[in-house]
Amino acid sequence: MESIWAKDCEIPEREPLRGDKRTQVAVIGAGMAGILSAYALQQAGCETVVVEADRIAGGQTRNTTAKITSQHGLIYHRLVKSLGREKARQYAMANEAALREYRRIIEAESIACDLEERSACVYGPDRGVLEAEAEAAIGLGLPASFAQETPLPVPAAGAVCFARQAQFHPLKFIRALSEKLCVYERSRVLRVEDGLVETAQGRLRAEEIVFACHYPFVNFPGMYFARMHQERSYVLALAGAQRIDGMWVGTGENSLSFRACGELLLFGSESHRSGENPAGGRYAALRRLAREYYPDSREVACWSAQDCMPADGVPYIGRYAAARPHWYVATGFQKWGMSSSMVSAMLIRDLICGEENGCAPVFDPQRFGAAALPGVLSESAHAARQLGRLIFRIPKETAAAIPRGHGGVVLLKGKKLGVYKDEDGALHPVDIRCPHLGCELRWNPDEQSWDCPCHGSRFDRLGRLLSGPAQTGTGRSNEKS
Repeated sequence: MESIWAKDCEIPEREPLRGDKRTQVAVIGAGMAGILSAYALQQAGCETVVVEADRIAGGQTRNTTAKITSQHGLIYHRLVKSLGREKARQYAMANEAALREYRRIIEAESIACDLEERSACVYGPDRGVLEAEAEAAIGLGLPASFAQETPLPVPAAGAVCFARQAQFHPLKFIRALSEKLCVYERSRVLRVEDGLVETAQGRLRAEEIVFACHYPFVNFPGMYFARMHQERSYVLALAGAQRIDGMWVGTGENSLSFRACGELLLFGSESHRSGENPAGGRYAALRRLAREYYPDSREVACWSAQDCMPADGVPYIGRYAAARPHWYVATGFQKWGMSSSMVSAMLIRDLICGEENGCAPVFDPQRFGAAALPGVLSESAHAARQLGRLIFRIPKETAAAIPRGHGGVVLLKGKKLGVYKDEDGALHPVDIRCPHLGCELRWNPDEQSWDCPCHGSRFDRLGRLLSGPAQTGTGRSNEKS
């Protein structure tokens, strides 16, 4: 399962970090947020080094649908009500500035990355809700309007459309920008203490440290694990489908998204909390819809992405914690990683360089207001339930009942384990406890992985780490099949 971006764009490999090195700023993570932050800092005169656990753009950046937009679903009416007009305006203007900055960089650096101007629209079944969103967005100075008709194959009461937004090829863009930066690949950060970043083979001392690694892996201070969860969503690239102008997202559970990419249609849906994928799988449901709406289409690629969902619906961008004034964080981008990555780069650059940024307050990671409280309480309750599941739930499934090529949680010789059964029928047990904070992992049938329903860490079928916040694999069990 590989995105269309990864299929036609290779990024040259870099060496791992070895030995002891020094720099002014260390950026952890070489996805879009990390590369943009390093580029912005370097342009501002700061010596910057990036360390990446795997490959440049090897995580969520290669799995995006690559929309650069200030249109983030039905958000502005809610932000005005929950945070007030001024902070809602800060959010809006920061994302519009991000769009302009992408255009500026692409022109200044002569980057060929298929940048195209498009409208970005959110559709839904409730006209009153959509009109209220359009009114709120227009009042904040955004290029929004309400449209009664849509070109979509699904019913809608209308749409809120933002003009002059954009889409692009994210890997072509990040490849060009990363060539200008010092990046160490395959250098997973194992420990950060004050100004020291440690990997398996090297150490990097820095005056300032930026955590741009999707989900912060340092739990204290900050406690980001209590303030957000992760969700997965799925995309099919279809040839021979109806061409739809613009970028479209729906409202509500399992709503569909549409976005043209050359002759292809990117068709997405089936969002769910990580670790909560049913046995039937999400790709199967999405493919059924594709056959219904586009019976003459042909699937040429499929992939999934994972997004960090903050408690109050606003990313955490700024200082990591009051106790760590020289650490910075960029996380909680929801489904809008491209624009939020650029917002992060601009805000963190200004913070480190001592420049005032009028949009910074709404993204401040130290905020904790009434709007966030329900989400924080919900995350805490969910984690408690999952920990209870590990302790008290007795698996009903047996190893013998698991089909070949699948996994499940079983009792094996009296011990609760995750078991993958390969095509030859051999069992591969893994420790079912997530090494991050101990929640019980669940089998993801679509991607043959073990996923954490608490904080979204993922492991392959043999327990090897795919993505954090966990920093190690689950470990193979010593139990024999």
